[in-house]
Amino acid sequence: MEKVIQSCREMAYQVYSKFDASHDMQHIDRVLSNAKKISATEPQADEFIIELGVLLHDIDDPKYLSEENPTAKDILEAHELDAAVISDILTCIAAVSFSGGNEEEIPSIEGAIMRDADRLDAIGAIGIARAFAFGGAKGRKLYDLSEVPRDEMTEKEYRKKEVATVTHFYEKLLKIKGLMVTAEGIRLAQERHDFMESFLRQLYHEVD
Repeated sequence: MEKVIQSCREMAYQVYSKFDASHDMQHIDRVLSNAKKISATEPQADEFIIELGVLLHDIDDPKYLSEENPTAKDILEAHELDAAVISDILTCIAAVSFSGGNEEEIPSIEGAIMRDADRLDAIGAIGIARAFAFGGAKGRKLYDLSEVPRDEMTEKEYRKKEVATVTHFYEKLLKIKGLMVTAEGIRLAQERHDFMESFLRQLYHEVD
């Protein structure tokens, strides 16, 4: 199992090394760390599925898709894993994405842990850093006080319209605390959520 994980990690690294800092290998390692913290409170979870799922969860992200890169399915099938295991991992990966609030149903405890672990990395101090890293990579404004955040949107609308980074806080990041599903994920999200609210208060004070 360890050889499979290491090989998948090496293949994933080749893909993530082409992404910006918001979705690089450091992000993957932080999500793995979050997943291990949550898994420690969910002993029934399959850690092999979680680790492979986390390693590959951004490989097929629509923001970075390229025909030059292998898909998550390609990487898993290259290791001759059981078809049922591959299916479980891919189903969990599909449930991770926020997609403008249009989420897939969580298929299992492994999927719940993966989703919560990834979302923890989208909030708090590191979430703020990642949001501005992604916004900078896409040439977006830091903030636009005239911009009205969208409360409901389709996945296509969410991905198509490029909003200022601070607006993204209201369209996604500040909603995450209420979308956590594991008890440990909910607990860990609170402090990070509070920090984001404090950051926004200070930002508005400085730009007023």
